[in-house]
Amino acid sequence: QVQLVESGGGLVQPGGSLRLSCAASGILFSIRAMGWYRQAPGKERELVAAINSGGGTNYADSVKGRFTISRDNAKKTVYLEMNSLKPEDTAVYYCVHYRGSNYYVGDADYWGQGTQVTVSS
Repeated sequence: QVQLVESGGGLVQPGGSLRLSCAASGILFSIRAMGWYRQAPGKERELVAAINSGGGTNYADSVKGRFTISRDNAKKTVYLEMNSLKPEDTAVYYCVHYRGSNYYVGDADYWGQGTQVTVSS
């Protein structure tokens, strides 16, 4: 049974930082790509960042230079370090598992329950 459990969300002021974690179980974590999506109220879900099994990464233009995705295969955990947060980063953030070693569009097959990130003063 695949489980993706996110943690680390919360309320932060503009300019602040948060680190999201996603603990995975029931999967061959080290050989799969992982990623983070987000969905803001009234907006479509969008890819924030992804990391393949070799550590290669991809980021949405809106978060480049501010967010960093990383993975710890021994802990079966993927992280999203978020710095210089802006109000427009407010959304529910979802951890995703890809069915392959790379992060092809449409290949996300398992999703976490989501964690709320709110950036507000």
